[in-house]
Amino acid sequence: MNSFKVIASIVSRLAIVFFIVAGSYSRADTVVIGTQNFHYYPHYDFTSDNDKGLAWAIFEAFRATTNHEFVYISMPVLRLQKELAKGSVDFIYPDNPKWYNPIISNTLKTFSRPVTKALGGTILRPEKVGAGINEIRRLAMPLGFTPVNWQERVDNQLTHLIQVNDTLNALELIAKNKADAANLEYHVTQHIASQQPTLGKFTLDPKLPHDGVAFMLATINHTELLAEFNTFLVSHQALIKRLHQQYQIKSPEIILNNLSDQYY
Repeated sequence: MNSFKVIASIVSRLAIVFFIVAGSYSRADTVVIGTQNFHYYPHYDFTSDNDKGLAWAIFEAFRATTNHEFVYISMPVLRLQKELAKGSVDFIYPDNPKWYNPIISNTLKTFSRPVTKALGGTILRPEKVGAGINEIRRLAMPLGFTPVNWQERVDNQLTHLIQVNDTLNALELIAKNKADAANLEYHVTQHIASQQPTLGKFTLDPKLPHDGVAFMLATINHTELLAEFNTFLVSHQALIKRLHQQYQIKSPEIILNNLSDQYY
């Protein structure tokens, strides 16, 4: 993958610059980052042996400016919070102070600046855009996600929630007409659809429930390193922008405006 080579080149150049400036390299401290263990590419896929997505590229670019070694451990969502509480991992990703979890109070955690923003929303066939929310009677959603924007309709039995293992399973249900729509992340959907062309085309209806959400790095004890990461995000905005372009990740605002212009 050409973009992967470009990213590797960027990281390598940053590392060279750091070592020249630092003069000498001491033995690296190991930083353990706990990550969700499912395919969420292009945002992240830390189960991959190669390109692990945008977040990984940003973390590795930051690592190249430090004397730390980063180790990524993938695990289920709730276990992430447990391991952070125990101190088995130093950071977890992604996290957000608005997300509820029954393990750790968010007041005990320190969160980074947004690493990126995701767009979760109502994914359906392009020809179904504009039909309205009453046409969504069967909604697929991956396990571990909460149907916040759909909860009232689910409670009132206006929409039946179908829980699936992952994004691919949700898209397969739409393709087989076993679901009217799915609550999924836009970029992840488009990536999977491009890899599975037999499923057909999918889009997001900008007038149906959707949310832009920030993905952040979180820690309990390593606030100094987190502050360094925040400084990196601010001081390397050109690099961050370039990596977003490499992974074809756009802001929720741009996507919603483009879709509104296209369909409405």
